[in-house]
Amino acid sequence: MINAIQINENLTTTGQVIPKQLEQAIQEGFKSVLNLRSPDELGFSKDEQKVAEALGLHYKNVPLKVDLKNLNEEAITKILTTLEEIPKPAVVHCAAGMRSTGIALLSIAIQEGLTPEETLARAKNLGFGFFEHAGVSPRLRQLFVDYVNKHAKLAVPTC
Repeated sequence: MINAIQINENLTTTGQVIPKQLEQAIQEGFKSVLNLRSPDELGFSKDEQKVAEALGLHYKNVPLKVDLKNLNEEAITKILTTLEEIPKPAVVHCAAGMRSTGIALLSIAIQEGLTPEETLARAKNLGFGFFEHAGVSPRLRQLFVDYVNKHAKLAVPTC
């Protein structure tokens, strides 16, 4: 998919999708779209669900406001639960790919039992330096770290 970050074999993130990208998603074997944009956001595509479903994609919209004021543990858990439930592989998107990539990274951190440091390193390796960006609030970074610390599954040592 153009302008996308493949997080792992099940999750790819991007900014706002257009119908051509949804067609591409189907051709590439994606089964679902999770839209994190709020319907009142500038540029929200009101036809996206109809287009996605007409192509055969499972579609969910769980809004996460751009200002992140509604971002708390409960909101993150709701999004991650939805992400866990939708058929994979899935495309997760927002306006510019920041919220969607952050959520996808939280998902793999929890599934793989990664530490916050390992998760941030994975983000950086994917070219996602969001958490090092000067404009990112320390509260957002701390919420991410705290959520990973609280919810990541313990890695089981292999013999």
